[in-house]
Amino acid sequence: MKHIKHLIMAIIVLASIVVSPLTALADTTSSNSSQTSATTSSAPANDDSLQKIKQKGVLVVGTSAGYPPYEFTTKKNGKTEYIGFEMSLAKQLAKDLGVKLEIKNMDFDSLLVALESHKIDVAIAGINITPERKKSVDFSKPYYKGTKYFLINKKDKAKYKTYTDFKGKTVGTENGAMEYSLIKRNIPDVKEKGLAKWSSLVIALQSHKLDGVLMDSATAQAFATANPDLYAFYSHIKIHTAGVAMAFPKGAIILENAANKTVDKVNKEHLIQKKWLPQAAKQMKATNKSNTVANYWSFFLKGVKYTLLIAIISALFGVLLGILFALMRLSSSKLLHSIAVAYIEFIRGTPMLVQIMFVYFGIGALIQSLPALLAGIIAVSINSGAYVAEIIRSGIQSLPIGQTEAARSLGMTKHQAFHYVIIPQALKNIWPALGNEFITLLKDSSLVSTIGVSELMYETQLVQADTYKGVLPLFITMLIYFVLTFTLTRLLNHFEKVMNRKY
Repeated sequence: MKHIKHLIMAIIVLASIVVSPLTALADTTSSNSSQTSATTSSAPANDDSLQKIKQKGVLVVGTSAGYPPYEFTTKKNGKTEYIGFEMSLAKQLAKDLGVKLEIKNMDFDSLLVALESHKIDVAIAGINITPERKKSVDFSKPYYKGTKYFLINKKDKAKYKTYTDFKGKTVGTENGAMEYSLIKRNIPDVKEKGLAKWSSLVIALQSHKLDGVLMDSATAQAFATANPDLYAFYSHIKIHTAGVAMAFPKGAIILENAANKTVDKVNKEHLIQKKWLPQAAKQMKATNKSNTVANYWSFFLKGVKYTLLIAIISALFGVLLGILFALMRLSSSKLLHSIAVAYIEFIRGTPMLVQIMFVYFGIGALIQSLPALLAGIIAVSINSGAYVAEIIRSGIQSLPIGQTEAARSLGMTKHQAFHYVIIPQALKNIWPALGNEFITLLKDSSLVSTIGVSELMYETQLVQADTYKGVLPLFITMLIYFVLTFTLTRLLNHFEKVMNRKY
């Protein structure tokens, strides 16, 4: 038996020696065919990345708008429209695939997570090809390569000439961007500051929270053109990158090959330099002329609508979950009590933002059709349920045991005593705390903007990106939240007075 095993191993080694040259010869022969065809042949047998897109008839592209001239937003007929040369590329790709285009706008540092969890089909957002990113996603052929510029306040023009002048200074860039590592690698003793949006970085620069912002040359020049108090200049930082490319989930070889055909056509016809970049520049000028915050009232209105929708539905389900887990925690059953304690402690011990991201990207990876709005409502409801459970439990336990004993002595069942005696009095006691939870819930709904839900904070960021004004949209949003919370407070106070008169 032992000799047979050795014989088999010898045959395998011999076969590999013979087959390897033949394989190399076959590869050499096929090298005359297109690169796309060669890559297609190496695609996994279970690669259905392109087939799924054609079956649903929609290409979902993830981006991070607010990065002109790559991708930014404008208002058209009261609605948000995504424009920029990369958005033109996305439209071209969808056209070549014969499907419709759907844009999902989110923070830049969420894009690769969205790819890995298959919430988007492709990410197009000025993403540079780097060895670190290649470990988690695949890239198309590059279609653009720019230099890095600093954006500074114009009055500091004489102070900064090159990247070495920022030694010991505070320099900002977008979270997850390649510029973040460039700052750390090239500038000694630098204080890095990462924010989720380029518009937020510009606001921080204008308010002198930052000494400079490192970004792509085209984007820096775009912001400087839109803001006369800002100045852009070449950083002199040498970068080693293949360029900007589309990003795909690992293993989506067939989709990548199809995208490479589009990139080849775009590069061959010089569509970015000759057509799309000049087009984006015209769109920016046209947008800047008509962009005032007053013109974006419909954005704020849309944000209020979604904020109220999330808050109302989440409050309803939060109360239902709260009642359920409060009763479970008060139950004599050790199993039910343990489950309730585990749920409450875990939810209260983790940030709501992390919970929102987990529901959307984690659970959403298993349920591909889970919309961002529904994911946000689920996460906020679960979070609220834990706090409401403790509020209800404290209200029930605050009542003296004599209330239950008196009700039972009058012939009431345990259920009747709880329903007609305990709950009404407990509700009266916990109403202020419950009202405070509702107000907190209304404000915390702004966190779902991180996964692209069009609530008030999300729409505010769009207005900031469109108008290049940072403080005024935030001030308007603050006023809107105040009006909403003040109205809710008055409503809660009214019901509190009614309960005080009734009981």
